[in-house]
Amino acid sequence: MDRKPVFLVVGGDLRQLYLAESLAEDNAVYVLGFERKLITSDKVMLPDSLISLHGKIDCLILPLPASEDGISVQSPYGRSQTLLADLADTVRDGGMVFGGKLSDEVLRGFTSRGLDTADYFHREELSVMNAVPTAEGAVQIALEELPITLFGSKILILGMGRLAKALIKPLLGFGADVTVAARKPSDLAWGRIFGCKAVSVSALDDVLHEYDAVFNTVPAVLLDGKRLSLLRHDCLVTDLASKPGGADLAWGQK
Repeated sequence: MDRKPVFLVVGGDLRQLYLAESLAEDNAVYVLGFERKLITSDKVMLPDSLISLHGKIDCLILPLPASEDGISVQSPYGRSQTLLADLADTVRDGGMVFGGKLSDEVLRGFTSRGLDTADYFHREELSVMNAVPTAEGAVQIALEELPITLFGSKILILGMGRLAKALIKPLLGFGADVTVAARKPSDLAWGRIFGCKAVSVSALDDVLHEYDAVFNTVPAVLLDGKRLSLLRHDCLVTDLASKPGGADLAWGQK
């Protein structure tokens, strides 16, 4: 390709905007889903309309997750919705569409028009590093919401995946007494290797009353109404799992 490739970066948080500004150093880059005042590079362009971009884009980059409803792009910094169906028309034949957590429905919308797609969240190194800011945010919530110090507090982490592993180190660093709950014996063993106590999910009912805070990382309802009722009334529950989450929030609001 002799000409510079043309990118369209749409929606997401400020990471998307930083990406657009970095790409604009050597490429033609448009952005949607951000107010002009947030854009610091004069090389990043805002299109007059989507129609003006039809068939001009070589690479469309969607956020993580690309969409919450399968219809519009997740755009917390934008004033209006951008429909996924409208974006497909902007990509030229043979162009690429990148996004994070692309659902089958979203993928079909692009592949049905002959476009190549790639879900960058399938890259393990990205998934691992993405767990770090989530873990830091969870620790911040605990620091702000718990009436006690993390030092000496009894913390339960449900699950032993990427996010749980990212949570363990900072919590132990604060001096918390951390327990990991999982189903697989191998996960319980890893929890112990990481310096935590470990308990099987099947035995949770017997120990839930012990904890000052619970972090759920499992995208399945482990904390149903019965288990929530076993927690102390002042226990902090932070659900970090993907939708539908792992806590029965409807019960908790009764």
